[in-house]
Formats: sequence, C-alpha cells, structure tokens
Amino acid sequence: MNISSALRPPAEVTYYEELRLLGETDTHARPPGWRLSPLAVKAFIIGDEQRSIPRKFYGDDTLVERIIVGLASNRGLLLVGEPGTAKSMLSELLTAAISGDSTNTIQGSAGVTEDQVKYSWNYALLLAEGPTLRALVPSAVYTGMRAAKLVRFEELTRCPPEIQDALISILSEKMLIISELSGGERVILAQPGFNIVATANTRDRGVHEMSSALKRRFNFETVQPIRDLALEVTLVQRECARLLQDACAPVEIDRQVIELLVTAFHDLREGVTAEGIQVEKASAVMSTAEAVSVAMSAGIDAHYFGKKILTPECVCRHLSSAVTKDTPEDSKKLKHYFDVVVGQRGRQRGGLWSDFAKARKWLV
Repeated sequence: MNISSALRPPAEVTYYEELRLLGETDTHARPPGWRLSPLAVKAFIIGDEQRSIPRKFYGDDTLVERIIVGLASNRGLLLVGEPGTAKSMLSELLTAAISGDSTNTIQGSAGVTEDQVKYSWNYALLLAEGPTLRALVPSAVYTGMRAAKLVRFEELTRCPPEIQDALISILSEKMLIISELSGGERVILAQPGFNIVATANTRDRGVHEMSSALKRRFNFETVQPIRDLALEVTLVQRECARLLQDACAPVEIDRQVIELLVTAFHDLREGVTAEGIQVEKASAVMSTAEAVSVAMSAGIDAHYFGKKILTPECVCRHLSSAVTKDTPEDSKKLKHYFDVVVGQRGRQRGGLWSDFAKARKWLV
C-alpha cells in the first residue's frame, strides 16, 4: 500500500522532507524520547523562512510555545476550543514532530470502552494459552508507553466519565497494570517520550464533564478562532487551492471572493459587522474549517458545472449547507443577513458584493 498516495496521508508522510531537514539540522537539546528539539518542533508548526518551512498553524505563537514546554514537562495536554479551530491538526503536527507518528490515536465517543484505552485480548489465544503478552492486544496508550510515543486522544469529553478516569493513574504514575498477568510482565512502565495530547470541544462541555482529579493531570490550552480577517482569507485560499488540486479540479480562485466568504463567516460568528450592524449569530459553527469546506464545494461546483472560476454565486450555492446544520432557524438568520447586510453592501460597493446579493435565490 502506497501511503503517500492516500486520500489524506498522515502529517509525518505529508511533511516527510521538512521533518527530515529539521532532524538533520537540529543541533539544540532534545527532551528524552523526542525526535526533535522544542525549537525545531516550533519551527515545524509555525514555519521557518530560513529553511523554507511554511507555517501550518495560524494562531498564537506563544500558545504553541506553552504547549511544547508543557509536553516537555511530562504533563498531559488538553486542547480545548470551538469546533474547527484546528485542535486536531495541531495535535497531529505535535505528535508527528515529537514522536514521528501521528496515527497512535484514540477517537473518543460514547462507545469507547476501557479495553480500548488500556488493552484487550485475542480471545482465541487467551483460551488456548491463558493470559500472556502474546495474547494481549495493545491499545494506543499501551503502544505509546512501550514505544515512547505521544498518544492522541480526540474528543476526550465525549467518553463516559469512568473511561476518562482510566487515564488518571496512567498520567500520574506513568504506569499501566495488567492485572491478568504476573511477575515482571504485569507492570508496564512508560518510557521517556510518552504523553497524552487530548482535544475537547467547548460545545461538548456538559456532555461528560471531566473529574477534578483528571483535570489536574492536564495542562489546559484554549485554541481561539482566527480573528484577523486577512490572515484567515490567506489560510482559506491556500487550503482551498490545495484541496482542489488534490481533487484534480483546478479552479481560478479570486482572493476577493474568498474575502467575501470569510467576511460573511466573521459577521455570522461575531453577531456584528465591521459597519457596526447587529446580526443574529448562527447556531452552527462558523469556523475556518467550515469556510474552507464551503470554498472547496464551491470550487468543485465551478469546475464541473461552471466556468472553472470561483464566483460569489458558486459560494452562495453552498453556504446554506454550512450555516443550517444545527437548526432550521439558521436559514432565516442567513436570509436576513443577506437582506440587511449583503444587500446594502451590494448597493454601496457593487462588484462582487452585488453579485453575492443577487445569488440570494440559491439560499434554502
């Protein structure tokens, strides 16, 4: 199987050359078990012009530094924030740079069991041989402890409390007890380099609240939405172009069309426009990731059904699907936004905003 040709290769494959270059030129001290130094990890994530390494995470650089320092101190990391703020991407980049493997992952859900967090058994071998290491099926946590790797735990707060609390002793003692075994095989001690990078959406707060004991084992870091309009436009345009290229659907992308889309997202996210007009906030997540998704869909539309040029009409045709995910009421909010804000901008500014206002007919 050719991983590099996969629909979405893991970060350590996608950025193999960058990681190799950083590893070869990294002369700084490295924490035990780390493949790169903290300075090289930071350069990988936020970019390094001298070594032609592009920025991958658009946000607070100080946040990235705090995160790296926290992981070097062996405390668990919990990235919290609104959906679509690149928490999962950041955890993937961190694990790829520090451990060289971003696939050692647990996907949190209501169906996750303690066996999936700690270990399970090959029951055919268990019946034939009894409890042995050969019959044991390792989890991501078990693998991380033995192989000195970081573990990604996505959407931790979607797991039931008793499953979350299985991490308490692991994070405190850096030890996993296999009660079915005896002797030296019974205790698995974490090797330097092991840690847990978890994520949690603020919108899931209250689904399964973390215990205070587990909270004390983590450093909490909040990943904020991008506030800088120009920066978000650059990111959305870049990601849209990359995704369309991967989909073999090249489209001419006008930055002003992307700016129009991102501006609408900002207005509906913040509940107020740059002109000071109050609008109802959308219930749906108006994140950068959603903006990229809309731009990508609009680009595919333009490639196959249009003139291979991204237009305001193409954007409008796919805007409703992003805004009205949570409640039908958001459809009314979106149409009201077009009537009050987009229509006014179209009359005052003309051009693309006028085209955007005329495309209101595509809203559902």
